[in-house]
Amino acid sequence: MKTAMVMGGTGLVGRHLLEVLLADRRYEKVVLLVRKASGLAHPKLTEQVVDFDHLTLQGSVDEVFCCIGTTIKAAGSQAAQYRVEVDYPVEVAKQARALGARQFLIVTSTGADPNARIFYNRMKGEVEQKLAEVGISTLHVLRPSLLLGRREERRSGESFATIIANWTGWMMVGPLRRYKAIQAKHVALAMFRLAQDNQSGVLIHESETLQGG
Repeated sequence: MKTAMVMGGTGLVGRHLLEVLLADRRYEKVVLLVRKASGLAHPKLTEQVVDFDHLTLQGSVDEVFCCIGTTIKAAGSQAAQYRVEVDYPVEVAKQARALGARQFLIVTSTGADPNARIFYNRMKGEVEQKLAEVGISTLHVLRPSLLLGRREERRSGESFATIIANWTGWMMVGPLRRYKAIQAKHVALAMFRLAQDNQSGVLIHESETLQGG
């Protein structure tokens, strides 16, 4: 039986992922890293309230699932957003590897590229690059397009984008499939299933391969 560690378990993808992990008998323990108490409770769930700026992980872990994300508005600046979406996952990966983790799975985004001119895409590309350098046996990178689902927080522009995505989804065929909006629960299911595949190396999964979970 395995121990999973989850970052961003209270977010759009993370909530679905946490539900699946807790229900699966292959996992005897799920460690949820949070900055403040979530109020979630389950016999297999261990919630750790941590300061990601001064992080010290303890215990053993087999797999890390990273669904963490924020916005410039919520973070306060590009630098603060970068710290949350790049520095925190990389530091967790380094410490988890030292504790025995063999897999790290992360949700980034379609268009992730460390050389991109757009800050968001460049940031996502850089976290992928830095995680690959950590040296964990298996790194699964999931690059979904626009995520559909009910968020706890409202994000400027996403409601309108979701409406447009629902109207135009039928058009996203062939090469455009990569940019079709995707249900967050399908990404979570894909993430879970990839963790059971016993693959190794750095594996990139574009949005069209995640559709339907």
